[in-house]
Amino acid sequence: MSSPEVITLNVGGMKFTTTPSTLLRFPESKFAHMLDGSDRDFRTVNGQYFVDRDGTLFSYILDYLRTSQLTLPSDFSDYERLQREAEFYQIPSLAEQLGQESFYRPRMEILEVRFLLQETHAFFRIFCSCSSTVEALADRIVMYIEQPVGVQGWNFPYASQKPLAPIPLQRPSHHDLVFQCGTDYSTGDQFGARYVSIKPDQRKLLNGTNVLGLLLDILLKEGFSLVSTRAVSAEEKVECYTFERKKRPEVLTIAESPKPEKNVTIQMKQVKSNKKR
Repeated sequence: MSSPEVITLNVGGMKFTTTPSTLLRFPESKFAHMLDGSDRDFRTVNGQYFVDRDGTLFSYILDYLRTSQLTLPSDFSDYERLQREAEFYQIPSLAEQLGQESFYRPRMEILEVRFLLQETHAFFRIFCSCSSTVEALADRIVMYIEQPVGVQGWNFPYASQKPLAPIPLQRPSHHDLVFQCGTDYSTGDQFGARYVSIKPDQRKLLNGTNVLGLLLDILLKEGFSLVSTRAVSAEEKVECYTFERKKRPEVLTIAESPKPEKNVTIQMKQVKSNKKR
């Protein structure tokens, strides 16, 4: 090897470059035996360590060694094969985690939309079991209020020309949000209409039914499935729409800490001594 500071591995034809300290993160792994020359599955070819294994899966193994986390695409499905690779490279903490059914079993995300229509005013409440989904929706939904006639010098003869100002959504908890649209006559002669826009759609909608249709369409495009609709309160005309979405866990954090650096230092000395030979 030309430099002991950088290691090149050829895994099934795919090449990876890393450092000895990364490969020795778990001193009892197969990589430690590779570096001291005692592992027969690895061969040195043109200054590179070659092993006849799956290179694509090895990229996840190497990322695990580097970051102490296993990051997988949401559509990843080769859990059993990745577990076999973790066993081959002798990384028990990763192999044990991948062997647990609770890790790779899809999680069901539940989202509920409640819609209340009162004459010209509509109220929405969105609840979701996943708080990150609610945060994402809160970033996309913008509520505007129409400024009354005469405020701050504005005096337009037509309602469509009145200025609109964004106002915050209500967040009763991390798992739900509340907003409304329509016209409110409770202020007397002057009233402030509320509009709703849902990104990426640029329209500012006043009609509650139109907002509901746009919201449901966006949820379906985001991978949710509508599983039920029901009337929560017939007297108040509260409609409830329940959605589900399967989500696989994307990040696994190791529960087992690596061995102390003392062991790594010993292995590094063995590697350097082999180079001198």
